[in-house]
Amino acid sequence: MASQDWVEKDFYAILGVSKDASEADIKKAYRKMARKYHPDTNSGDAAAERRFKDITEAHSVLSDPEDRQQYDAIRAMGSGARFSAGGGHGGPNNGGFEDVFSNLFGGGGGGGGHRGSQVPPDFSDLFGGGGGGFGGFGQQAPRKGADRTASTSISFAGSIKGTTIGLREDNGEIIDVRIPAGIKDGQSVRVRGKGSPGTAGPGDLIVKVSVKPHAVFTREDNNIRIHVPVTFAEAALGGQIEVPTITGDTVKMKVPAGSSAGRTLRLKGRGVHTAKATGDMLVTLDVLVPQNLSKEAKAAVEAFAEATKGEDPRHGLLARAVL
Repeated sequence: MASQDWVEKDFYAILGVSKDASEADIKKAYRKMARKYHPDTNSGDAAAERRFKDITEAHSVLSDPEDRQQYDAIRAMGSGARFSAGGGHGGPNNGGFEDVFSNLFGGGGGGGGHRGSQVPPDFSDLFGGGGGGFGGFGQQAPRKGADRTASTSISFAGSIKGTTIGLREDNGEIIDVRIPAGIKDGQSVRVRGKGSPGTAGPGDLIVKVSVKPHAVFTREDNNIRIHVPVTFAEAALGGQIEVPTITGDTVKMKVPAGSSAGRTLRLKGRGVHTAKATGDMLVTLDVLVPQNLSKEAKAAVEAFAEATKGEDPRHGLLARAVL
């Protein structure tokens, strides 16, 4: 897009926003107007098509902080500038770009001579144009469209095994988003070419993924933690228990005799599998105390208490608790 277009076109007015509009306001206005004038909903309407191109052009400039700064600078210099192909010689009515910019860069007054030579080498960079010569002046390099963002929520199983979800556009189009196996809560997935349009092609769609919690499993990096209830007898005497895994099957594991509540046992390679690593399963033992004891069970516990009455699990606690 030529710099002269930046002088003549009021991109803020095109989008219907103020000059101090935030990025969010610009994005919101663009989406609203793009839906209204999109060619898919205005088939054969040439005026709507031109309007849509203007809207897209305005958004492409104002959504890019660097382009917006340059655009504001050019507009502030005055709409009287004209980027004609005429020479830099002659009187005040030659229509050359020096009329506006020579003073800005320390150029001479309106007399004879080729004032264009006084423009510094990086002058064209102000407008995104070609380097040095007049032939490239005012030409902006093609730019890729801005990225868009979205969010989605998936099941715990979907995060472990991978899944595909469909996001519906305002125009009814469905975008398929492939969620890779092992994705973590809060990570994002990039869908190429589904962002905002641009002269060098569309941007991308960035989808942030949240993972719903599971009733039994908890993820810790690539490890999976599970709390497994065991009886007092299993904890005290040891035994073998069955533990469910994230693959849907179960695995048998040994509970060492004398295990306390909260002890964690590790099952190697039973965690989350990704392209880079495989985690473990962390099995935390929860020792359950029965609420209602039969006469025989109560008598057995009392006999156990009598047999172990010399033991003090809180030995030294009071001394350690002194501040």
